[in-house]
Amino acid sequence: MRHLILLLSLALAACATTGSSGGSISIDTTSGGKTLPGARCAVTTGAGNWNVTTPATVMVGNPSGDLRIVCNKEGYRTSEVLYRPSSPVGSSVGVGAGGGSGHVGMGVGLSFPINLGGGTYPSRVTVDMNPQ
Repeated sequence: MRHLILLLSLALAACATTGSSGGSISIDTTSGGKTLPGARCAVTTGAGNWNVTTPATVMVGNPSGDLRIVCNKEGYRTSEVLYRPSSPVGSSVGVGAGGGSGHVGMGVGLSFPINLGGGTYPSRVTVDMNPQ
């Protein structure tokens, strides 16, 4: 039984992942299908807040909560986009033990989602702005 518990904990540790590594997001603004530079954007995640002027690149690190981007530019309506990190990581674990010479075998099977803050944000976000 000791060996079964040890195998189960090793299997769970091997299957758990934390999602994407830290990264950056490129932010652009457009209007009518054309690039619109110079918009002021507030970028917010669970890890912090950043103020940028487009086009811009923001180092947000590992996904932490929703990604919210709100952009303003004189002569245009305020525009907002919201992204949720991609789906949680799924995991399955199967452990089995068997025997011979009249011994009875046993097995354990588990399947459950693991969500350790994993997932990803898009690497590029384009915010469409409409004139007032």
